[in-house]
Amino acid sequence: MDHVNHTGTQSFILAGFATTGTLRPLAFLGTLCVYLLTLAGNLFIIVLVRADSGLSTPMYFFVSVLSFLELWYVSTTVPTLLNTLLHGHSPIPSAVCFVQLYVFHSLGMTECYLLGVMALDRYLAICRPLHYHALMSRQVQLWLAGATWVAGFSAALVPASLTATLPFCLTEVAHYFCDLVPLMRLACVDTSWHHRVHGAVIGVATGCNFVLILGLYGGILRAVLKLPLAASRAKAFSTCSSHVTVVALFYASAFTVYVGFPGSHPEGTDKHVALVYALLTPFLNPIIYTLRNKEVKEAIRRISVRIRTILKEP
Repeated sequence: MDHVNHTGTQSFILAGFATTGTLRPLAFLGTLCVYLLTLAGNLFIIVLVRADSGLSTPMYFFVSVLSFLELWYVSTTVPTLLNTLLHGHSPIPSAVCFVQLYVFHSLGMTECYLLGVMALDRYLAICRPLHYHALMSRQVQLWLAGATWVAGFSAALVPASLTATLPFCLTEVAHYFCDLVPLMRLACVDTSWHHRVHGAVIGVATGCNFVLILGLYGGILRAVLKLPLAASRAKAFSTCSSHVTVVALFYASAFTVYVGFPGSHPEGTDKHVALVYALLTPFLNPIIYTLRNKEVKEAIRRISVRIRTILKEP
């Protein structure tokens, strides 16, 4: 790794993935295709929810908010991933690096809170059906969605600012974007205290949300098992299965990277795990949440009929 005077770190070098020969253009094209499909899929969800009145429910409102978040989340890291795949080791100004660090973790924390809100929505829909629309009014939906963004961008201030104020003696980041652990490995000082603070902030925020989600789904499970008809139980479970799948993907990969003592996993593994929650999950979300959903298929059919009708008009 390159050594520098810690008083004047102007830029870092993103190491990315070690790809050579014919594998490099293939990895670049594959990642670019996944990125473009992710953008298209999430944009499609946002437009569909806005265009079809049949999807004007709290559940799909929060799904559209998640899709909007994923557009920014995936666009925070994939451009630098593509750059490192195309050019190898890539320099990045320190200011841009720290902004990327803050925005990435802000969006990640926002998604964490949003997943909790979506679990709450499912709980109210299944366990409090008579009061659901009163409890989850449009004003409440907007307030909850806004609160997740405020909470996410506030919680990320602590780990991002602490990392940005470290003195750095090395410049090569063993990752394809600026993340907490790879950056702290470059510091000139002992970062054990920083790791503990980061673990506390991220662990408490994600852990509390995870416990909340588990508690809500425990209540949902009890309520569903009391339903007399098997068809009713199957329908209730189907509305929750997509959310549970995404929660499992997001939390499993995030806990692997950010929760635990530094050095508990080998250097360089972070970037491989990061592909799951920074690229794969945003790519799968439109498929998991909506594209296999009967209500969404019906909405697509209605929109298609409407478009054909408009096109046939003289």
